[in-house]
Amino acid sequence: MNKVQQLVQDVSAARTLFLGALNDVEDTKARWKPDPEVWNVIEITEHLFWAEQGGIFGMWKTIHAIREGTIERNYESVHKNLPIQKIIDSTWQPKEKVPAIAAPRLGGTLSFWKASLASLQEVLTTFGEDLKENELRLQAHPHPISGALDFQQRIEFLKFHIDRHAVQVAQLLKTFT
Repeated sequence: MNKVQQLVQDVSAARTLFLGALNDVEDTKARWKPDPEVWNVIEITEHLFWAEQGGIFGMWKTIHAIREGTIERNYESVHKNLPIQKIIDSTWQPKEKVPAIAAPRLGGTLSFWKASLASLQEVLTTFGEDLKENELRLQAHPHPISGALDFQQRIEFLKFHIDRHAVQVAQLLKTFT
């Protein structure tokens, strides 16, 4: 298994755990909020879908633009070769404001957003088949909070992001009243 395949597999494992934790969660519980400012389980799942869909789309669009010579990405970022956790630690505030494009906005049922999030694994797997291992350290499109990242960091971010919200979901489900 090459590095791209391993990164994609890591995201798949995180996604499987996240979705598995929602197997027995009914919509009533998934809609519950302990506070109006806190996202509920449905909103978190919808957010994960929008954020990942946008991230994969941006990576795919960028790698093809690099290959076609329509953009050049020289990666001279302060984040060069850093693991995603170090980048997050140095660029994120404790409570970040979500970019509008990744914000939950449609509502609906948990089953819809679970299926939608699950469907992105096939999209990511196909992208991973397209991305070459020697392209992992090319600069991808910037992250709205962390800035310049390479393709490896962008895929690492997908796993980080799912894991981060899995913790939030677990906390919500524990405090459901």
